[in-house]
Amino acid sequence: MPERRFPFAHTFSIVARDPKNGELGVAVQSHWFSTGSIVAWAEPGVGAIATQSMAEVSYGPLGLSAMREGKPASVVLANLLAKDANREVRQVAMVDGKGTVAVHTGQRCIAEAGHQTGYQYSVQANMMLRNTVWPAMAAAYEAAKGSLADRLLAALDAAQAQGGDIRGQQSAALLVVSGESHNEPWKGVLVDLRVEDHSEPLVELRRLLTVQHAYEHMNRGDELLSQGLIDQAFSAYEQAAALAPHLHELPFWQAVTLLDSGREQEALPILKRVFQANPNWLLLLERLPAAGLLKDDRRMLRRVRKLLG
Repeated sequence: MPERRFPFAHTFSIVARDPKNGELGVAVQSHWFSTGSIVAWAEPGVGAIATQSMAEVSYGPLGLSAMREGKPASVVLANLLAKDANREVRQVAMVDGKGTVAVHTGQRCIAEAGHQTGYQYSVQANMMLRNTVWPAMAAAYEAAKGSLADRLLAALDAAQAQGGDIRGQQSAALLVVSGESHNEPWKGVLVDLRVEDHSEPLVELRRLLTVQHAYEHMNRGDELLSQGLIDQAFSAYEQAAALAPHLHELPFWQAVTLLDSGREQEALPILKRVFQANPNWLLLLERLPAAGLLKDDRRMLRRVRKLLG
């Protein structure tokens, strides 16, 4: 019997490389607290790994280290399994920076357990309600549109639609990195989202990804503005606000940008709505000139203060 020290990360997951842009990703859902901290590993330009069942967490960092040295996923996984006396309770999948896939489902993984590979991806699951989970994941991933993150989530949704983990749901994670290696690998992390404990972790994970997309539009707006492309910038800001209308942060900074660009009349109605939701945003606005984030125009600030009556 394997030692109890191994986390019981019985789960379903997908690892994949996007052949169009080289992005690498892993997504997972489980009835286990904080499954992402155990299962999901990825490094820009190097690879993505899912280590689960009675998980040996070291497969993640050790696997990435070996792939960073240029070893293909198939060799990396074979070497790790050869040294593991408990390999038959492991389920591990890897994809390297060239799209080579390797996967192992141990003979003693709890049923229903299995995996399926396709072009530059692998889906795997154990302790499932039905053995239809991983075929459904593969079909959903191949049929899905959008970014790699969106397609990984489609695979998880398909697994849950087939019954998913026999115990239910608790946590989920989504990790996507760029296809180019970095000396500073944290700069290549595109998506790193976790739902640690939730009754509907996949619903929450998708909500978080939508919020991230909103902030990406916001950042894109700032980039366009720095290039003098004002109309395109404000279009990006509007897209951000539409994706996350509950967040006052996004329209606030849009309005700050408008003020700083001399478009006060467009900024005032936005700020009025933000201040009505939380007057502290006005206090923050008044502190921005000292930080160099807003022009120091006392008359303008007096006009803005009048929005609160």
